[in-house]
Amino acid sequence: MEWFYELLWNDSVAHTIILYSIIIAAGIFLGKIRIFGVSLGITFVLFAGILMGHLGFTANHQVIEFIRDFGLILFVFSIGLQVGPGFFSSFRKGGLTLNLLATAIVVLGVLTTLGIHFVWGTPVPELVGVMSGAVTNTPGLGAAQNALAHVMSGSEGAVIPDIGLGYAVAYPFGVLGIIITMIFIRKTLGIDTKHELEVLEDELHPADAIPEKLNILVTNPLIFNKSVMEIAKMLGEGVVISRVLHRGNLISASSDTVIHEGDIILVVTSKKMAGKVLQLTGSVSGMDLSTRSGNLVSRRLLVTNREVSGKSLGSLRLRTRFNINITRIYRSGIEFIPNPRMELQMGDRLTVVGDEKSIARVTKEIGNSMKRLEEPNLIPIFVGILLGVILGSIPVNIPGMAHPLKLGLAGGPLIVAILLSRYGHKLSLVSYTTTSANMMLREIGIVLFLASVGIRSGENFIPTLVSGDGLIWMGYGALITVLPLLITGFFARISLKRNYFEICGLLSGSMTDPPALAYANGIAASEAPSVAYATVYPLVMFLRIFMAQLLILLFV
Repeated sequence: MEWFYELLWNDSVAHTIILYSIIIAAGIFLGKIRIFGVSLGITFVLFAGILMGHLGFTANHQVIEFIRDFGLILFVFSIGLQVGPGFFSSFRKGGLTLNLLATAIVVLGVLTTLGIHFVWGTPVPELVGVMSGAVTNTPGLGAAQNALAHVMSGSEGAVIPDIGLGYAVAYPFGVLGIIITMIFIRKTLGIDTKHELEVLEDELHPADAIPEKLNILVTNPLIFNKSVMEIAKMLGEGVVISRVLHRGNLISASSDTVIHEGDIILVVTSKKMAGKVLQLTGSVSGMDLSTRSGNLVSRRLLVTNREVSGKSLGSLRLRTRFNINITRIYRSGIEFIPNPRMELQMGDRLTVVGDEKSIARVTKEIGNSMKRLEEPNLIPIFVGILLGVILGSIPVNIPGMAHPLKLGLAGGPLIVAILLSRYGHKLSLVSYTTTSANMMLREIGIVLFLASVGIRSGENFIPTLVSGDGLIWMGYGALITVLPLLITGFFARISLKRNYFEICGLLSGSMTDPPALAYANGIAASEAPSVAYATVYPLVMFLRIFMAQLLILLFV
């Protein structure tokens, strides 16, 4: 059995792989256990790593640091790819207010941390670890560790503090504290969740914005003998004339198609536009052109051609070139009425109307290949990681600071991923990944990071916890978690009159905490909290990473 002993205790590649496999598998399994309806999820990998480290199982420190940093890069880069397309649009239509509230939560957390430092004299590196755990932000911890290693590298013989201990101690209440805050706000203000959900659902999915079909008998002389293009200019955006029945012949409407008196046209528009469309065209017909037989067919085609990704419908001129109509675009679970300025994205589903030959031609243009969509775009991913690491390593000298500021291995890849997902097509770098592929990449990255942090922290975790510092850190973490959330949450509700479920998504997003979001979605039985969560997540992630580094650089 000597070989088995060497496998468990010797510092070898096989030993390292076995150690990580046990920690990750056990952590994910135990993380699924729910206590009072709440689970720590994948973060339990951290505690599994701490246990193994406490029992004396470890690996080469340089190898652990490499796995930790590479896992962090995979994690934040995958997040950037996921949230990037909606990052810039999140600042429109109320998104700016939500992001300002989230920024306030981040700043209040930093001020609370500094207050603890100045009042009780606790060293900043330890408090940054506690803060990262209290706000459940793993990339912030990674950025702080990188910054601390850089600052301490110039001091000979200096021992780098293990800030992962504070993170591990503060994290459990970080998750529970967010949920407790949500419950406290609801109970204190007597919020009726059923009413809140009805109000928010009406705002997110107004009935008058849902695409619907109108079969119209043309009776208005204003549009007699005018082309579809001329009529479209009169009606404005959000209206698509799809089919025309002229003297018994059903045809697909092109820009040049002329509409005559007595024609029946099939129009796709929103409910709020229906009245205007009928007023300018005619009256509702009892004939449904979408069900009539003829040479016209309707197909759903998938955008998988990288050449058309990022280009607007107007610039592609699909309607003119192929004599087809795109009546609806299905993206991220939402149906849109197309307009010429709308840019196509990889994975969009287009509802196309035309004859078989025309649809076959447009299919070649946009791709419609599920296999191509599922193929991983590895070159853009690794080019993005390369650029992200370079960006994160650029020192920025700020007057008054002894050490330059860097975005680090968390901030650099995150920013590049956001930019790449939004503008990569302009450089022929299409970074689209399927949801499952992105999730796999992200989860692998975070479990490698958490396992590495746990292994390194495990040796000193129990002594720290039982010596008294651990309990004090837990108290600090609870204060950093709850105080900013309560102040901002009550302000958002009382002063700004924001919806309760929107506030729940805001609080979860400001702490970048998926378990809290899962709880909010559970009580809402809706995706409403996820909308607010996704709106603030990118900015908050950047601020958490930036602030963690800034505290280290300013106060160490």
